[in-house]
Amino acid sequence: MIRVGLAGWGDHDRLYAPGTKPQNKLKEYARQLPVVEVDSTFYAIQTPERFQAWAEDTPAEFRFVVKAYQVLTGHRRGNPAGDGLDAAFEAFRASLEPVRAAGKLQAVLFQYPPWFDCIRENVRVLREAKERMAGFPCALEFRHQSWFRPEFRQKTLDFMAREGWIHSVCDEPQAGETSVPTVLSATDPGLTIVRMHGRNVSGWNSGGAPNWRDVRYLYHYSREELAEWVDRLAMLEEQSQEVSVIFNNNSGGHAAGNAADLLELLGQAAPELKDPGKQPEQLDLFDAT
Repeated sequence: MIRVGLAGWGDHDRLYAPGTKPQNKLKEYARQLPVVEVDSTFYAIQTPERFQAWAEDTPAEFRFVVKAYQVLTGHRRGNPAGDGLDAAFEAFRASLEPVRAAGKLQAVLFQYPPWFDCIRENVRVLREAKERMAGFPCALEFRHQSWFRPEFRQKTLDFMAREGWIHSVCDEPQAGETSVPTVLSATDPGLTIVRMHGRNVSGWNSGGAPNWRDVRYLYHYSREELAEWVDRLAMLEEQSQEVSVIFNNNSGGHAAGNAADLLELLGQAAPELKDPGKQPEQLDLFDAT
């Protein structure tokens, strides 16, 4: 089974009729797409009550990929250690219980920062994180290419399979150490995740700029580029029972349209998108203002 969805549900105007209230968007999203990535959990641990509401707003077959809280992945400099980190993991796990109990938690996505490279200490960090999340399906995504350099690639994949990590495969620009190649290998027989970040090479390493998120993910996949993924997804589907594709190229309003394009290429029903009006051009954010 191949599921196709988006990162978040609030900002994809092409999915909703004008005037759709924010509190009704998840219900409408779930009517059209079968999986969503929850990104708000990266910035703050959400309440169990909020997850319970999200579970109630979605059909039984709907699935959530939940991004791990940034304290758990070391994105915050001076992260808590010891009891402080234990408490953060405990609170995060507790927040997820409603969607896990509903059978709708597909995976918790641990995306590690660009400075998290392939060294012994970080292998230990991964082991401890997986132990702390025992009983929860966890996916792993790197942002430092050292994990997939020729001398470490197979060792990384073997480690992930041995420790029970689901592979989050990336489609992203090849822009130096802070990007990883597309590695078409499943590490879990049940699930593989594919995250489509766009291919904006010039904008990828724009961290620190005021609008760096908008720049990094400003990209529209052509149908030819998406067609490359039809055979790739079939290959991954042979290795794992389910594949979930998440479009994260949100900043220019392209994600929903690209998801619909891919669904059509896969021969699946695609949402009927609303007229978006004028979309930002590929390089608009780089123009002088």
